[in-house]
Amino acid sequence: MALLHRPQGAAAARSVSRETPATWTGVAAAAGGALAAWLVHRALPVVPMLTAAVVLGIAAAHLPGLRSFVRGPARPGLSLAGRRLMRIGIVLLGLGLGLDQVLRLGWATVAMVAGVVAATFFGTLWLGRRLGLPGDQPLLIATGYSICGASAIGAVSEVSGSEEEDVAASVALVTLCGTLAIAVLPLLQSPLGLSDPAFGRWVGASVHDVGQVVATAQTAGPGALGEAVLIKLMRVALLAPLVAAVAFSVRARRRGVRTPSGRRPAPVPLFVAGFLAAAALRATGVLPAAALEWAHTAQEVLLAAALFGLGSAVHLPTLARTGGRAAALGLGAWVVVAGAAYVGVLLTV
Repeated sequence: MALLHRPQGAAAARSVSRETPATWTGVAAAAGGALAAWLVHRALPVVPMLTAAVVLGIAAAHLPGLRSFVRGPARPGLSLAGRRLMRIGIVLLGLGLGLDQVLRLGWATVAMVAGVVAATFFGTLWLGRRLGLPGDQPLLIATGYSICGASAIGAVSEVSGSEEEDVAASVALVTLCGTLAIAVLPLLQSPLGLSDPAFGRWVGASVHDVGQVVATAQTAGPGALGEAVLIKLMRVALLAPLVAAVAFSVRARRRGVRTPSGRRPAPVPLFVAGFLAAAALRATGVLPAAALEWAHTAQEVLLAAALFGLGSAVHLPTLARTGGRAAALGLGAWVVVAGAAYVGVLLTV
């Protein structure tokens, strides 16, 4: 399967890593996509900036006036943005992780979140393999549903060496399902008998992207929103061990294989170590609120640019060939994460 005509394997990595003027053209296009996503979010606050970035990237790859530019001269830079800017954004994501707040929720809640993440990850991975989704899509979709959407997919794809088309297809599916959750989950609060705080916990444990969690939980008020964000941060905290586990698995399968530069892969990727270091720095309390706010803004911009780059790699006609299987996996994973989170909330409230 090929969504784009592009160099493959190590040659592709080397072509993207050379920062030519054409590469910077693509990076500038990704920055423009991030700006456009911010404008969409400002005009429609219910649409998270990162969701808008993915949708705009997909649109740019299919509009007649932009299609040849996105798939041609801008492709190396857009691919570069989808990887390098994603890494930096994930490191900054650690600064938004309040470990002290997470631990105050108690060990029962920690165990509940870990159980939901494990059930979602392994359940989605198993279902994706059974449905015959190609490449690393089952792994990436399982990661996106269980942790934090597109950001987690980008992190795991870095250590798994996933093809760009698998990453783009997985991001598109997880983003679509997470966006649908904004409209669907609030309608289920009353039928499921959830109080506002319990609804917030359910949203935090089951919705993928942080922005989507905020958009969904705020419908039940500030109490629900606070609970949702704390539970979501706890899921984000599990990103580092999950990425490390995938890196260990990949290293075990490719024992003796070296990277194109001739070095063996690091046991823990640098950006994962940076994520943990940023979370530890946040926990010390030495950073002023203004610095944390600046870091949050920078994180949103970098991730939006990266997701615009990933979205621009989506080729809808090719994606449609696995559309039925992908939709079945998305629905199945949604049932798993929502059901596991609902049971977990009932056991811990």
